[in-house]
Amino acid sequence: MLENRLYSLLKTTVLKPIVVAGDIIIDKYVNGSVGRISPEAPVQVFEVTSENDVLGGAANVAANVAALGAETRIVGLVGYDKDAATVKALLKKSRIKINGIVSDSSRSTTRKARIISMHQQMLRIDRENRHPVSRKIGERLLKRFEESLKGCGGVIISDYAKGAVPEWVLKRMFALCKKAKIQAVVDPKGGDYSKYKGATLITPNQIEASTATSVDVNNDQDLHEIASRILKITGSKKLVITRGSDGMNVYSKSTGNTGLSEGTHLPAEALEIFDVSGAGDTVIAILGALTFSGVCLEDAARIANLAAAIGVGHFGPWPVSKSEIFRRIKASNTPLTKLMTISQVNSFASSMRAQKKRIVFTNGCFDLLHAGHVSLLNKARAFGAVLIVGLNTDQSIRRLKGDKRPLINESDRVEVLSALDCVDSIVLFGENTPLKLIKEIKPDVIVKGADYKIAQVIGRAEIEKAGGRVELIKLTPGRSTTNVLDTILKKYNKQE
Repeated sequence: MLENRLYSLLKTTVLKPIVVAGDIIIDKYVNGSVGRISPEAPVQVFEVTSENDVLGGAANVAANVAALGAETRIVGLVGYDKDAATVKALLKKSRIKINGIVSDSSRSTTRKARIISMHQQMLRIDRENRHPVSRKIGERLLKRFEESLKGCGGVIISDYAKGAVPEWVLKRMFALCKKAKIQAVVDPKGGDYSKYKGATLITPNQIEASTATSVDVNNDQDLHEIASRILKITGSKKLVITRGSDGMNVYSKSTGNTGLSEGTHLPAEALEIFDVSGAGDTVIAILGALTFSGVCLEDAARIANLAAAIGVGHFGPWPVSKSEIFRRIKASNTPLTKLMTISQVNSFASSMRAQKKRIVFTNGCFDLLHAGHVSLLNKARAFGAVLIVGLNTDQSIRRLKGDKRPLINESDRVEVLSALDCVDSIVLFGENTPLKLIKEIKPDVIVKGADYKIAQVIGRAEIEKAGGRVELIKLTPGRSTTNVLDTILKKYNKQE
């Protein structure tokens, strides 16, 4: 099931450190009410009840990356003012490293103040300087950027057209990323996307994409044409177009040629929308964090789509945490298990291999789960980063053990195994042995109980040929399904 695979990916993916560069903004929300007319003039009187400062622009992107659990470094500009101190304090509170921030005396820290009454925005007051950064300040910014790249897994550039990343700065940033062999994703702005040559992924919204390509959107073919033009202009191989209430479309160039995929449309997941502010920041943060760590673009986009749905359910920019995404997946109508089809477990295993994570495989009937099973599974998980369990179907168990088995049907056995933290994925197999499954998954380690000899382990030859190994685990004495059944029957018979 899709939700289960996304849950497992999010749970097991270890996020790499990320650099967020671009226009830093402070978003101020002034809440209040209007109940009377001023005696001085025929205007409404707004009575302030509360004021709240939150991170915006590149700072909000960084906050979303940090909320997901990744080490986050930010590079950008602030002025010499009170808002600069507020931004830095908020970034530190979110555990974001601020060594890359440069102060520029020629500008104020960009601030957007929103006047809110009854959850409705009445007015926005902007204070900003949008002139391109000077050569002197730009060089300082690039130096901080280069320093921030050390040990990072990728770069997210958040361009809000406030002057921090003009074309010449972008060109240098992309060159530094290329030199360091680091991917760069961009949330673009403006009509000229040629300045983003060097980005590996572009994430415009539909209006921005339409404007940049001079193509009106009336159908899916128009979106495909827009995607083709943007990828040609930027030289990027991947594109995600966010479409508000229509969800998002994911495109990529085919490997080895210039062909463009038909695109995958992901419907919006929002249950209730309070405010779309910062939704694009959430999307690019999740896309960057996950793809930098080896998750395929489409799976990353599905998780980003869920995260955006959570974000718009709050008023103002909302950094979406990993735990919130987990809760959203669990709240879906599909019961959350870790069961995957063969194609899904292949995709899961491929993502894990891309992250250089060791994949452990074990198999069995796991009928009437007991302490011996749990001990074996916990010890198996310790041999790697993820544990995939091959589970015999009811039919295969009957062939192997007779018509009286299994005692517990396969759907219940899946549900019980899914409750164990040490198990990351479950896949059913109906053959007498898991050899076909092992050849598909290509695990790094096969684990079996020590009642087997290594030479007897199915898949040993195949896994050792590929550089893997077999591990045998000492079984817990007296703990087996047969022993549990014997104990139950003896006690039951005594009562009779």
